[in-house]
Amino acid sequence: MLNNPSANLEKKRIRIFSNTRKRITFYVTLSVIYLMVIFIVGLTMSPDKYAVDYSAKFMSPSLEHLFGTDFMGRDMFWRCIKGLSNSILIGVFASIVSSFIALIFGISSAVIGGWYDKFINWCVDLCMGIPHLILLILISFMLGRGAFGVTVAVAVTHWTSLTRLVRAEVLQVRSTQYVQAAYKMGKSKFEVAKKHIIPHVLPVYLIGVILLFPHAIMHEASITFLGFGLPAEVPAIGVILSEAMKHIATGKWWLALFPGLMLLSVVLLFDVIGENLKLLINPSSGNQ
Repeated sequence: MLNNPSANLEKKRIRIFSNTRKRITFYVTLSVIYLMVIFIVGLTMSPDKYAVDYSAKFMSPSLEHLFGTDFMGRDMFWRCIKGLSNSILIGVFASIVSSFIALIFGISSAVIGGWYDKFINWCVDLCMGIPHLILLILISFMLGRGAFGVTVAVAVTHWTSLTRLVRAEVLQVRSTQYVQAAYKMGKSKFEVAKKHIIPHVLPVYLIGVILLFPHAIMHEASITFLGFGLPAEVPAIGVILSEAMKHIATGKWWLALFPGLMLLSVVLLFDVIGENLKLLINPSSGNQ
């Protein structure tokens, strides 16, 4: 019996697609586990693990202190874990708030239209026209800095790009036949948005939320590094890197290297999760 070339090609395509999904799922699972371990260990950690010990100042990396110690004898490994946990907590909370603002503004702007749509677009242009870091510093400084000021500053400045993305997606869905038919059947804009538009936009929204995390974490570390974020007594990557700048010229390279790598790893893992989930959710991307 002759082989059917088209059937064999289809089987090969299905096998490749299945292997791709398994590989993507593995990467996402591994990244989530790593981030959850850092987050949970940092939250439940005893302060004694990174307590001050002047007898162990400026010790280079060893088996006893994997990342060495700082100018106060504090263990850099555990301090980095605690700092990353704080950054993840602030980043997650700020991203959720910011994405919720983007979801409301994006959907309402496209559905209502008119002067309201112009006003939302004007707000987006206004926020994006101001240098992001300066806007973050101003908001954080006005709110007294600290965890509250940083979280609010990050939350109210990261909604603009996602708002445009959600708005574009809603405009595309709004022009479809089933949405137009719902309007002709007398359904209100709220009912159409609830039943037909929001379910379609949710996958794009969820990917956008995840991709907001690395931006939120990096900006939290940036303004803390500049002295407008978390206070010096709170373990944070921005604080650690700021303190390291005072001693790196004297050969204490581990004070900046390991915290920087840890921050980079968390940011890249959030980006890996978002990009791979995009491949899983988007059929056209998955087929590629």
